[in-house]
Amino acid sequence: MEANIYTYITPIALLFVLLEVFFCWFYRKTYISFAEAVANFGTAIGNQTVNVLVAIGVYFIYGYLWENFRIFTIELNWWTFVLLLLGVDFVFYWVHRWGHAINIMWAAHSPHHSAEEMNFFVALRASITQRLTSFLFFWVLVIIGFTPFDIYMMAGLHLFIAFLHHTEFVPKLWRPIEFIFTTPSHHRVHHGVNFKYLDKNFGEFLIIWDRIFGSFEEEDEKVVYGIYDHPNSWNPIAINFHFYVILWRLAVKAPFWWDKIRIWFMPAGWRPRGLEAAPKVEITAENQIRYDSTMFAMGAPYLVVQLALAVALMMGVISNLYGWGTSAKWIGAGLLWWQIVNWSGILESKPWLRLSEVLRNVAAVLFVFVIAGHTSVPAISSTILVSLASIVWTVNFFKSEPTMSGNRLAPSS
Repeated sequence: MEANIYTYITPIALLFVLLEVFFCWFYRKTYISFAEAVANFGTAIGNQTVNVLVAIGVYFIYGYLWENFRIFTIELNWWTFVLLLLGVDFVFYWVHRWGHAINIMWAAHSPHHSAEEMNFFVALRASITQRLTSFLFFWVLVIIGFTPFDIYMMAGLHLFIAFLHHTEFVPKLWRPIEFIFTTPSHHRVHHGVNFKYLDKNFGEFLIIWDRIFGSFEEEDEKVVYGIYDHPNSWNPIAINFHFYVILWRLAVKAPFWWDKIRIWFMPAGWRPRGLEAAPKVEITAENQIRYDSTMFAMGAPYLVVQLALAVALMMGVISNLYGWGTSAKWIGAGLLWWQIVNWSGILESKPWLRLSEVLRNVAAVLFVFVIAGHTSVPAISSTILVSLASIVWTVNFFKSEPTMSGNRLAPSS
């Protein structure tokens, strides 16, 4: 099920990412910073490892609902395709809006908003927990009569439509398009921390939902990106779970037991009695201090190679391209997470990185021998060579004082 849509979408999304990197270099734009791009990409790869769990949930839970409770049986054709797209978009509008209004749902959604720039890498920066929970809300489409497979497929297509909104390169479009459809201009507003832009433009395909339900805002001043409780880390674990930690700490500190429970389900920004929040100061282009870090020397070329290797490993986890069984995919998912966490160690010059990266490469070699029955000899040989080269690079370079900050891909225009 998952390979039918995500295996095809992933290469197309990567092509758009590469094109945007090229245009940033060609036009000397500073839309992409190296460190945040790596962190975003790593978060996306970690997110993809939960696809199998989502697919299983859709198959069993939605399958049960469709078999026993559906009102109609809807076959997919051109007009029911459009109807399903509109249904997914309408449901997602409300899920998206609730994701900004309820603490626990904001905890799931905020990792995407914690990016402090706008580009296709940011589109990839998705939350693991939101991926797992978003499908809880599409059950109504199953009851109506759409099959679980069609809903899963359409959700993937809808996700790709949303991906295309994350860019600074596309200006405002022709007025009728801007009136009906969600555009990059609308979505830039959605990511803004400017007070006038907060909690606006939730639509992913149609912006008319925002116009109808009073959540629309025009882009008419420079957008400042980010969130007010930033994780201040490139670590995908911190990015994914930082607001859950904030809520947990508030729950622990809350003097009243009832507040310890309802903190999770109250509107975003609500605080327990006795724990009043400090007044929020607007983040502007003038006062924003973006998170940055100092990277190990020679970390950039190493990370570029590792990004490509991670994509190859990810394809084995999310598809049947290599013929891996379920156990091999779970082990591969674990190696992927190990890899992307280590990327943050390189970006932030963490002292634990050197040993962790050596052990990870040793584990990668052991992994290819475990799955040797489904792996060609050239693949095994190349994995061993790459892992040995990575170990040599790690031991040789990731021991000195860090010398490079998370620089941008191009100078200011």
